[in-house]
Amino acid sequence: MTDDRPPFPPFTHETALRKVQAAEDAWNTRDPCRVASAYTPDSVWRNRDTFLRGRDEIVAFLTRKWEREQAYALRKNLWAFHENRIAVRFQYEWHDAEGQWWRSYGNELWEFDGHGLMRRREASINDVAMSASDRRIHGPRPADERGVEFPLQ
Repeated sequence: MTDDRPPFPPFTHETALRKVQAAEDAWNTRDPCRVASAYTPDSVWRNRDTFLRGRDEIVAFLTRKWEREQAYALRKNLWAFHENRIAVRFQYEWHDAEGQWWRSYGNELWEFDGHGLMRRREASINDVAMSASDRRIHGPRPADERGVEFPLQ
């Protein structure tokens, strides 16, 4: 039995948007097991300078990430898609243990298998220190903003 995760490739504009929103929703739960379930059991990741393989490594990585990146809130925007690949731009905000707020900007390249599970994720991310008063992202995306591109400034 497979873990089908619709929508499936090849993607259309509509299904790519749905896939991006589903990823954003999952990551905003900050639940490493839920997030990892969207990836193939042998998924390959590059996240900044970290290289991972498989769900167990993904869960361990995300557990450490969300211990460090507190009050994490994310927005993803579809950048491009073709057949079984999607590119996204994203930003998220978080604070560290000392209370310093950060906005992290990045790009991801995703590749999916025929069951809609992500088998490859390449992420490049930069962090910018900011004050709490500069925050733009306060929790998961409200229902009236779903499908709307979030400005990446």
